[in-house]
Amino acid sequence: MGATSNKKIIWTVRDILKWTSEYLRRKGCDSPRLDAELLLTHALGVDRLRLFLDFDRPLSDKEREKYRELVKRRASREPVALITGKKEFWSLEIMVNPGVLIPRPETEILVQVVLDQCKTLTNCSVLEIGCGSGAVFCAIASDRSDIDLYACDISLCALSCASINASINPNPNCAHIFASDLLESVRSGPIFDIIFSNPPYVPSSIIDSLEPEIRQFEPYCALNGGDDGLATIRRLIPQSRNCLKPNGNLLLEIGDEQSDEVERLLKLNDFSEIRAYPDLSGKIRVLKAVL
Repeated sequence: MGATSNKKIIWTVRDILKWTSEYLRRKGCDSPRLDAELLLTHALGVDRLRLFLDFDRPLSDKEREKYRELVKRRASREPVALITGKKEFWSLEIMVNPGVLIPRPETEILVQVVLDQCKTLTNCSVLEIGCGSGAVFCAIASDRSDIDLYACDISLCALSCASINASINPNPNCAHIFASDLLESVRSGPIFDIIFSNPPYVPSSIIDSLEPEIRQFEPYCALNGGDDGLATIRRLIPQSRNCLKPNGNLLLEIGDEQSDEVERLLKLNDFSEIRAYPDLSGKIRVLKAVL
């Protein structure tokens, strides 16, 4: 991209996407063509449909230079979402920054299960623990504006990001956002119908073996679940019990092969009616339990 000769090369949208896709593939990126398209839409300030309609449009030197810098960052394995500052989740555009986890498609399972539990409830009071970017509560609010949503996080950076996403949500100011280390700042008592969380659940010993996009660019504290990945969950389950209404629901996103131990912990804390929800690969991704 950018080679010159006696005759100046004209780079069209088609040409530059083809070149970039191959370059990013060689650099180890999982979805090189999609990455190339998302970076070019960001550089040009257009959507992907416009790219396809303008395949034969030449790029100016200024446009190529801007795009080149974005591609360099992606080639170093920086996630596209952090380069562009946004990520699609539940058909919403979620703003992200280096202080929050990038929303992942499998977490949409958690959104759907929360919404399913809310269908039979009126005046439903819901709390998200560790809201990060706010992607999950924003998704819930976009479908159910009548839910009384609360969200907390220990990270001030995450709270700032979540507040921005709440303000640009289709349901503005969709959640009451506050700082808390899990439920430490919440008084005990039957307050919530539903408490849900996507807590840190990666065993600390394997974080260094994760893809560079994760281990180098996403916040360690939002990944690290301690020796077996369950340190946060062990604290969260008994705290949740103290703040749920009778027959209230606790929903947890969990990691691979953690369901048996998490189910045991739930039963030790008097939760029952435990149900597992798999992701598209068949792995259990969410557990729901009733107090």
